[in-house]
Amino acid sequence: MAPALDSLGNGARVLVIRLRSLGDCVLTTPALKLLHEFRPDLEIAVAVEPRFSAVFEDNPAVAAILGPSPRTVREWKAELAVNLHGGARSLWLTLASGARLRAGFGHYRHRWAYNVRIPRAQEILGEERTVHTAEHLASAMFYLGVPRREVPRAELFAAPAARTAPYAVLHPFASAPEKAWPAERFAALGRHLRREHGLEVVVIGAAGDDFAPFAEFETLRGAPLAEVKRLLRGAALFAGNDSGPAHMAAAFGVPSLVLFGASDPRIWGPWRAPAEVLHAPQGLAAIPLERAVEAAERLRARTW
Repeated sequence: MAPALDSLGNGARVLVIRLRSLGDCVLTTPALKLLHEFRPDLEIAVAVEPRFSAVFEDNPAVAAILGPSPRTVREWKAELAVNLHGGARSLWLTLASGARLRAGFGHYRHRWAYNVRIPRAQEILGEERTVHTAEHLASAMFYLGVPRREVPRAELFAAPAARTAPYAVLHPFASAPEKAWPAERFAALGRHLRREHGLEVVVIGAAGDDFAPFAEFETLRGAPLAEVKRLLRGAALFAGNDSGPAHMAAAFGVPSLVLFGASDPRIWGPWRAPAEVLHAPQGLAAIPLERAVEAAERLRARTW
C-alpha cells in the first residue's frame, strides 16, 4: 500500500490534532518540521486547545492554528487528518474534519475511525527499544511517507525578552507533589547560581503556585505562554522539574538541569539539547542539593 502522502496533490491541506499538554505540544514540533521539509507545498494546520496555541505560533511549518471545535476543523477541509493525541475528543475531531484520509496510531481505541493505522514506533523505526516521545510522534510522519532521517530538535519561535544581564530561569513547580523537588533546595540552587555565576534568577509558575519560598527572586506568575516563551528564549540556564517548561527550554537549546522522579527520562527527557538529568524513581527528595549544584557546574563547563 502506498504511503498516505503519495496520494496528496500539490497544496493539499493537512490537519494535525494535538490538543494538549504543554510538553506534548512542544514535542510535536519535530514531527511537523519533518512533514513540512519533505512536503513544503502542503498547508498544515494544528488543532490545539487555546491555552497551548502559543507553542505553534510563528512556526514556519504551521499554516494555521485552529481551535478544537468540530466546525473549525471541518472548515479547514483537510484531505489528511493525523490524530497525534488519542482520546475521545480528538477522535470526534478527526471524524468531524471530513478528511478522506484519517490517520491514528494502531493502539488508539475505536480503530474503525482510522483508515490509516500507524504501527508502533519501534516497528516503524526498526528498533525494539524505549523510544522518546519526540521519536514516537515523528515515527508517524515516517509511516505516512516522509523519508527516514534523524529526528530534529523541538523548535519554538519567539523574540528574546528585553533583558541585558544574563539570567537563569527556575521552574520549581509540577503537576503533582511527587514530581516536585523540595522548594527550599530550588531556592538554594538559585542562590548558588546568583552568587557563583552572577546570574539573575527568575522563578516561573502558574498563578496558583506557592511562590513564598522564592520571595528573594524575581518571579513570573501566571504569565501568558507567549511571555514565558520570550523569557526562556534568552535564558543562560534553566533548572526545573520534569514539566512543560523544561521541554520549552530544550526547544530553545537552553542548557537545562531537569529533575525526574517516577517518569522515565528516556521517554520524557530534554530532546537533543544540552542537559543534565537527575533521576530518582524512589522520590525527588532523594536528590541532595549538592548533586544539583554539581550538575549545574557540569553544564557551565560544557556550555557557558
